[in-house]
Amino acid sequence: MSAATGGPGPLGLLAGLFEGEGSAEYFGEEVTQAEHMLQAGALAEAAGAPDHLVAAALLHDIGHFHGTVTGRDLMEDGLDNRHSHTGADWLARWFGPEVTEPVRLHVAAKRYLCTAEPGYFGLLSEASVHTLRVQGGPMDPEQVRAFEALPGAADAVAVRRWDERAKDPLMDTPDFAYFRPLLERLLRTDG
Repeated sequence: MSAATGGPGPLGLLAGLFEGEGSAEYFGEEVTQAEHMLQAGALAEAAGAPDHLVAAALLHDIGHFHGTVTGRDLMEDGLDNRHSHTGADWLARWFGPEVTEPVRLHVAAKRYLCTAEPGYFGLLSEASVHTLRVQGGPMDPEQVRAFEALPGAADAVAVRRWDERAKDPLMDTPDFAYFRPLLERLLRTDG
């Protein structure tokens, strides 16, 4: 059986994570981790984002799956688990930088937006405010300039905006299988 039909391979592994660990509570939000990520992917698609950004939005928090991807959950101990970097590195086995770099930079994008855009901090959920503190707080002006110069910064900001809106317990969201064809098209073919 192929990954596209539910068998082994990266898409089968991802589907299992969404169905297993993804059903866990999401830092006090009213949605599970999987619901949050599926909502982010759906919001990106509804905004007309290109496939690689839909995938990045869908997979942005894969680094929180601490059993398979990261080990223990440091966030529970008030420490930054660097889930954005861990998740991006883990996904890089199968996806190119057009998907992994917005994942890697989505936490930095939150820190950036809290400094660069008046009012953004007010959009953060209580859990997101807590994790912002753990992740280093809003950027200083030098960090803002450095972030803006990064390739992929604009994509990361887009993912971050969908990320923050993807916490609606009433949102009708497609399941992981809906996104499989899109992810299949983005899988790296170089091994």
